[in-house]
Parts: sequence; C-alpha cells; structure tokens
Amino acid sequence: MSFYSEKVSKINVIYGSIFLLVGLFLSISLNVNAQQSDQPANNAVAEQLQQLRKEVVALNRDLFVLEEDLLFPSSTQVVVYLSMDVGTYFNLDAVELKIDDKVVTHHLYTEKQIQALFKGGVQKLHIDNLAQGEHQLSAFFIGKGPQDREYKRATSITFTKTAEAKSLELSIIDSSVKQQPVFEAIEL
Repeated sequence: MSFYSEKVSKINVIYGSIFLLVGLFLSISLNVNAQQSDQPANNAVAEQLQQLRKEVVALNRDLFVLEEDLLFPSSTQVVVYLSMDVGTYFNLDAVELKIDDKVVTHHLYTEKQIQALFKGGVQKLHIDNLAQGEHQLSAFFIGKGPQDREYKRATSITFTKTAEAKSLELSIIDSSVKQQPVFEAIEL
C-alpha cells in the first residue's frame, strides 16, 4: 500500500466518523424535539444537547487538524503567507504563485479581503507538499500602482526544503522613499 493510499484510507475513516457523529447528532436532536413537544420543561435534555453540540464542534476541529497533518506532514510541508502594508502606492487585485515554474495558486481579492490585509491580517495563500531540496518560489502581484496605472510586479526567492516544515512570507510594503511599493519574499 502506497503512502498516499494510506492517507486516503485514513481520511476516509475521518470522514466516516464525522458523518456518523452528524447522524448521531441529528437523531438526538430529532428525539429531543419530539420530547420537548410533549414536555416543554425538559431543561436537562436541552443542556445535554447543547453539551453534545459543543463536543461535536471540538471533535470536528480536532479532525480538521488531524486531516491537515495527514495531508501535509511537516517533512514535506511548505506554507506561503501574504501580508500588506498600508497600500498607499499599490492597490492589490490578484496574486499568482509559482513553485519551480509551476503555477500552484492564483487568488483574486475582494475589497473586504484587501481591507483585512491593510489592518494587519495575514493570509495563508498556499500550503503544499514539496520534496526536500532547493526550490524556487515566484509571486506575481497584479493591481493598480501610482497614478492609478496598471501594475504587475514579481518577486522570487530560492529556498531549501529540509525535513522541517517551511514557512515563507510574501510582503507588500509601501516605500515612502521610493514612492512605490516594495515586494519581498522571506523565509520565516
């Protein structure tokens, strides 16, 4: 059995567990609703149902983390984040990301997403599995630059993937000295 087929079988078990829990949750909910129509003062059952809902949410969160660990183990994991400065000299429309000359993601931004980035938000732009060794990351930023002109700039970084998880950050920073945006890629 290959590495990926083992992952797929584990993920199938996870999803099966989620569906089983959702089914259990729905049957209990229907049972409680039927009991509540007969006995409106049944607070203990309502509290138990609320506790069960909290446990299902917590379990779902734990299963999500487990699924991410199975799909993206730290020995092959690469995560790319995006952050922005004030945005006086650049208004972001889209980002295209390439790893080893292969397009891995393209993201178009809404006004709300851009405002969140201006307020200090950091977006997880891409997560991937990469073999150990040297890799090239290139990011292409598309938007409006100074004087509302179309602007397409790129930045790249060569990094070495080791057995540890690798995190990279793409930053768009206003340079008041140059009166232009500066695009950077750094290893975290």
